[in-house]
Amino acid sequence: MQEPRVVEAILSRYRNLIILAIVIVAQLLLLAWQVRTTQDVRLIRVWAVTTVTPLAGVTEAVRRNTIGFLEDYFILLDVREQNRKLREDNNRLKMENIYYRNQLTTAENARALSAFQLQTASKTVAARIIGNGTASSAQVVFIDRGSTSGVVKGMAVVTPDGIVGKVIAVYPLASQVLLVTDPTFSVGVESQKAHIHGTLSCNGSNCVVDYIQNEEKIDPGEWFYTSGEDRIFPRGFPVGTAASVKSGQFMKDIHLNLSGAPGAADEVLVVLHGVHQLIPDTPPEQRVAQSLPAPPPDAAPGPATPKMATQADKIKQKYIDIGKEENHVYGAIGGNMPNFNKPAAAAQSPAQAEMPPKPAAKPASPPVVRPSPPPTGILGARTPEPTKQPAAEKKPSHVDNGPVLPLGAPRKKAPPATPPQP
Repeated sequence: MQEPRVVEAILSRYRNLIILAIVIVAQLLLLAWQVRTTQDVRLIRVWAVTTVTPLAGVTEAVRRNTIGFLEDYFILLDVREQNRKLREDNNRLKMENIYYRNQLTTAENARALSAFQLQTASKTVAARIIGNGTASSAQVVFIDRGSTSGVVKGMAVVTPDGIVGKVIAVYPLASQVLLVTDPTFSVGVESQKAHIHGTLSCNGSNCVVDYIQNEEKIDPGEWFYTSGEDRIFPRGFPVGTAASVKSGQFMKDIHLNLSGAPGAADEVLVVLHGVHQLIPDTPPEQRVAQSLPAPPPDAAPGPATPKMATQADKIKQKYIDIGKEENHVYGAIGGNMPNFNKPAAAAQSPAQAEMPPKPAAKPASPPVVRPSPPPTGILGARTPEPTKQPAAEKKPSHVDNGPVLPLGAPRKKAPPATPPQP
């Protein structure tokens, strides 16, 4: 009961101040409603937004740290799943790219083998390397051609780039090939320039040419070919180039770089029937990508002949031809008016151009000019009147009224004719 009395006492004691404060606040609100800022915004709206903005910021911070955290968590879970799928797709595409590259390389090798089969005189059969030998000390591979394809033991195996090895075992559907890089395998070789014979032996990637005297001349980079003396490889197949040439104690020390890469070959040729060939004078052509020739230069454009598309264009061209024929310059001062009723020479038909010219007409007697009677009847029509002419005079075939004028041009009046004297 005391609290209402206290409030009543305060209101009764400070009544004037309270009323004054209410009036001042009301005036400020009305003033803020009427006054606008430079941005054409009411002042009361600025106060309201300024007051509410901190509260909105606090509310948004609470929402972001609670509900927003949970939303981001579930979104990250979805992103992780998408990232996992993208990695799987990327790995699959990489494997497909490698597969298609291998297929492209295989197709190029098969094309090269086909071209080499057509060029070489030896009878060959294409084969694919399907596996390696199990012996660690021997350089051996297996191919997918056997006795059913006509392969026998001792046949040579080559590629378009060089030699690979020889067949050492034959099965119905496969064969075993000893690579030229095996230490127990030797090949007879012959230099390109001086045709010096030697023996190639390899120990892995280290290949040397033996049994060449120090007095013989061998240049670094010189090509070596099979000599055919080993009774395995026909003469004329490329072997490699001399990497280094040095004089040894008794024989030359020649290291050779093989051109065929026996260990990296995928497609090979088995020589069923070898034919010896001559050692070429030029190095063998290496397989490189051939670029297309440059496009031919553009021909110089000739004068374009305008084509007439409308009737107005045809009439314009007709007038131009008539002006050229009569030596008339359009727009010139003091020039004669061309005869537009005369067909232009260019506009005549081929049948008219081929017709023979008509014979020249005989000169006619001077015409008799008669006065023009007044027009009657139809506008512009003239009523002919019979006139008496002497019997000795003949009626002219036509009346020459001068050049034909275009429609609307002023015409000169004929002078009155004098009556004939009796």
